[in-house]
Amino acid sequence: MTSHMVSATVAGTWTLGDLTVNRIGFGAMRLTGSAAFHQGTPSDRGQAIGVLRRAVELGVNHIDTAAFYFSRLRSANELINAALSPYPDDLVIVTKVGPARDAGGEWVTPARPDQLRGQVEENLRQLGRDHLDVVNLRLMGQESISEHFGALAELRAAGLVRHLGISGARPQHLAQAQEIAPVVCVQNPYGIAAPGGDEMLRECAAHGIAFVPFFSIAGEGREAGAVKAEHDQVDAVARAHGVSSAQVRLAWTLQQGAHVLAIPGTGNPEHLVDNVAAGALRLTVEELQLLDSTGRPAS
Repeated sequence: MTSHMVSATVAGTWTLGDLTVNRIGFGAMRLTGSAAFHQGTPSDRGQAIGVLRRAVELGVNHIDTAAFYFSRLRSANELINAALSPYPDDLVIVTKVGPARDAGGEWVTPARPDQLRGQVEENLRQLGRDHLDVVNLRLMGQESISEHFGALAELRAAGLVRHLGISGARPQHLAQAQEIAPVVCVQNPYGIAAPGGDEMLRECAAHGIAFVPFFSIAGEGREAGAVKAEHDQVDAVARAHGVSSAQVRLAWTLQQGAHVLAIPGTGNPEHLVDNVAAGALRLTVEELQLLDSTGRPAS
């Protein structure tokens, strides 16, 4: 499959509230470092800006970011601002709040409900915007999210935030949030051979909510990046189509439901083109079953 002319529009669209996005988006975390947003060698600034601009040229209109995505020399939000402002009218920037890091990059106590406004305003400053399209509350192990989500609902009512979502959540959290304000998306780790996740996938489908997996390519590698030894089943499907294993993983993700969005991240221009092209890859029922046999437990 050639990938140099494939647009993000090929995978179809979904809506986040009243915002329409192409189902292939872009995750900005990896722009800040080679291994993860909090470690590794910072990527070349010019190349990172070029990747963001190329993504938009390829039809990407959904970018995932956060103020806590930064490394020694790079801030994801600052790179997005420098590369894309003034922003295209159809560009949807999704950020997240909850986790907190100090100036040295160390994780500190997650934000209290009364501190979430400060985090939202930090994202607004860095991105150079007067409102945020979508803000996800990133859960940090709490059983109840009502107080935190309620604080974000107040910011939505005040016009600082347009739509709300949750991240790292379980179905009970989705139910809690929906009692307070509409939820337009759920971001959870999910992918081939990833443990669990199917229950939330189904819950989102039932409510017409976007399900946005992260680590779809990285799999077990998580923040560190793609696994070094790929599963035989993934390699077999990749060889059959003449594509990379990353493209197979993304195609599998997108074929889990029309409400599933993908936000692969990279600082490599060639990988960006390949990731977008994965939206055109159609796997057969037999191939999907083969990939399911990698041991991804049912939830």
